[in-house]
Amino acid sequence: MVSTTSKFVAEMIGTMVLVLMGCGSAVIAGADGTTGVGLLGISFAFGLSVVAMAYAIGHISGCHINPAISIAMVAAGRMKMTEAAYYIVAQIVGAIIGAGILYIIFTNHPGGELGPWALGSNGWGTGYLAEYNTLAAFVAEFVFTFIFLLVILGSTSTKNIHGGFAGLAIGLSLVLIHIVGIKITGVSVNPARSIGPAIFAQGAALSQIWLFIVAPVLGGVFASFVYNLLIEKKEIA
Repeated sequence: MVSTTSKFVAEMIGTMVLVLMGCGSAVIAGADGTTGVGLLGISFAFGLSVVAMAYAIGHISGCHINPAISIAMVAAGRMKMTEAAYYIVAQIVGAIIGAGILYIIFTNHPGGELGPWALGSNGWGTGYLAEYNTLAAFVAEFVFTFIFLLVILGSTSTKNIHGGFAGLAIGLSLVLIHIVGIKITGVSVNPARSIGPAIFAQGAALSQIWLFIVAPVLGGVFASFVYNLLIEKKEIA
């Protein structure tokens, strides 16, 4: 029996790694494909973080490292709300720690000044990447999270005979989502991933945080109902 403390620490560390490595790839390694890793490299950094953590802590906590996943698991009848609550706290704490480490590293580099949407913060509108509007940002985050959760629910189903590859499938699906969505919102599909950097960036990043909480949660919950009612068609507890 895995203790609550073990699960809390696992989720906290897993989310810290996701934020530090994923956002760090954009902040430190660079979005410019000629001198840095580029958008494809950033996409893989997020996906590989999930793959690595899935095999490191998956057997401890299930490696949610994302409040939208924990809430969707409650909606799907795979988790109790009381357990999801401390998962979410651990995830947010881990994201803040990851963003804090990135903040310390970045601000101690020559020219390391925090601009709008600093530290890989999510956002939209004038001044943010391709400047998509609020509607585009909301739809993207909702649909991308919906797709992400369908992969998670399917790959972790007890009916899936290839369950041992769940971590790889989930990580690669996150890579795919980032390839398409970085220019729109920077891709969140994870409220904790957005909250961590926004706390340090302040300004626009913090004022827009509501969308990166609401859209992923709604997308994840919708995916759980669609999966249970229309795909596996099992009773929701």
